[in-house]
Amino acid sequence: MDRGTILAGIPAHVPPALVRDIDLFDLPGEHEDVHLAWKKLQDSSPDMWFWPRHGGYWVVNRAALLAEAFPDFERFSSDRAISIPAVPGTPAQLPIDADPPLHGFYRRPLNVAMSPRAVRTYAAEARALAIELIDALKPRGECEFVADFARHLPMTIFLRLVDLPLEDRERLIELADQMIRGGTQEAKYAALQGTYAYLEEWVKRRREHPGDDLLSRIVQMQVEGRTATHEEALGECALVLFGGLDTVAGTMSFVARFLATHPDHRQQLVEDPTLIPAAIEELLRRHSIPTLGRKVTRDMEFGGVQLKQGDRLMLVAPLHGLDERAWADSLNVDFKRKTDTHMAFGAGPHKCPGANLARAELQIFVEEWLKRIPEFGIAPGMQAETLPGQVLGVARLPLAWPTQA
Repeated sequence: MDRGTILAGIPAHVPPALVRDIDLFDLPGEHEDVHLAWKKLQDSSPDMWFWPRHGGYWVVNRAALLAEAFPDFERFSSDRAISIPAVPGTPAQLPIDADPPLHGFYRRPLNVAMSPRAVRTYAAEARALAIELIDALKPRGECEFVADFARHLPMTIFLRLVDLPLEDRERLIELADQMIRGGTQEAKYAALQGTYAYLEEWVKRRREHPGDDLLSRIVQMQVEGRTATHEEALGECALVLFGGLDTVAGTMSFVARFLATHPDHRQQLVEDPTLIPAAIEELLRRHSIPTLGRKVTRDMEFGGVQLKQGDRLMLVAPLHGLDERAWADSLNVDFKRKTDTHMAFGAGPHKCPGANLARAELQIFVEEWLKRIPEFGIAPGMQAETLPGQVLGVARLPLAWPTQA
C-alpha cells in the first residue's frame, strides 16, 4: 500500500510525520530475536507514533509513558479494548477487559485461586514435576525445550488449577497459539471460536456440578449482587485459558534461551543460586512479552501528541524493558540490577493476578535445571526461533548438553 493511500485513511488529528506502516506482527528479524526487532523499531521512532492497521493505534514507545499509562484506567480504558485488533461479537475477556469497579468483582476468583497459600501448593507440585521432567531429559543430552519442557511444566499446573483433562493439553495449546499469533485474522477468529466452543461445555458442567477449581469459582462469582452471566463466565474462562497455556511457557523459553547463549551469566547462577530470584526479575524486564490495547476516554495531550476520545493505544511491555531512558544498557542483563519497576506483568488494578505463580514456576525451573544440567547451549547447527504477536513467544529452542559416557 502506498503512503498516500495510508495517510488518506488516518484520523485528521494524527500528524502524517508520526505514521509508521510497519507490520508489528511481521517485524524484520523477528524470528531470530523478536525483542531485538522491537528495540530497533523503538530506537528509530518518536515517543508516540501511529500505526494505521486494524483501525489505527497509537504506539507508546517510551518507558516513562508506558509506566504512566498502564495503571491509569481513567484515561486509558481497558473496557473491551485489550485485543489487537478488537474482535467483534465475542465475550469480553474478563477481568482485563473491564475497568474498576466492575473489574474488582471479576478479579476476585483469580485472587482467591492465586492466594499465597495456593501458590505454595502449586509451587510444590511444580517442583516435583520439574525434577521428574529434567531427570527424564538429562540422559538424552538434548531436547526441544518448548515442546519437551516449557509446555509441560506450567501447563500441567494450569490444567490442575482449572481441573481440565491433561489429555486436552495439545489441542488447547494449538488453539492458544492460533488465537495469539495466527497468520491471519480469519485464523485468529477461528481459534477464538474453537476455544469458546471447547469452554462452553465445561462452563455448563461447572454450573451443574461445581467443585473447588478456578472454573467453578468463575461460574459462581458474584457481580454486583448477582451471579455472573454465562457470557461473563465464558469470557473470563477464555482469558484464564490463554494466560495459563501461553504466557509462562513463553517467558520460560526466553529465559532458557538466554541462559543457553550466555554461559557467564549461567555460571553466576550455578555458583550462587541465591541470585536466582533477582535474576528472574531482570530476565522478566529484558524479555517482557505482552502487548495490551487501551481506549482513550477523553481528549487530551499525552506524550507530546493530541489524543482524541476513542483513540486506541498499544502498550507494548517489551518496549518498557528495552528503553535506555529507564534502563541503562538495556540490552545487557545484570542480575544485580534493581528491576522492581518492570512492566512484564503490567501495573495497577490490571496487573497480572498470576504473577506470583509465574515467578515461582520460573524460579523452580532455573533452580532445578541448573542443579542437573549446569552446562547447555543451542544444539550445534541449529537455532532458536522467536515469535511476534500480541504475546511474544518462542517457536522452538533446540538445546544440547554433555552426557556422561
